[in-house]
Amino acid sequence: MKYLIWVGSAEKDLEALPAAVQDELRAALTVAQYGGKSDKAVPMRGDLREVTEIKVKGLSATYRVMYTTKIGDEIYVLDAFQKKSKSGIATPKKNLDRLRQRLKWSREYGEEY
Repeated sequence: MKYLIWVGSAEKDLEALPAAVQDELRAALTVAQYGGKSDKAVPMRGDLREVTEIKVKGLSATYRVMYTTKIGDEIYVLDAFQKKSKSGIATPKKNLDRLRQRLKWSREYGEEY
């Protein structure tokens, strides 16, 4: 089993989501901890291809958790948020920028240990 390392405010942000959504997202993370991949998890593309995104649809919004298993033997949970955009499925730029920053930190942290 791999341990979860929560980066930045990711755990706090997850706890702010609706309870039913939290349960689904945490279940998908548990699958990853045991070496599997949830059917709700998809890899990102481009410079973030080592990041996996878990998507859960709620009644009126979509919720996401981003993580990577590509650093050491742990899972770095990089972000959790509600997608608020009304058009398209793309992740908002501010979230992508935060994700890149947290991934960079995780790589540096992982190299130290």
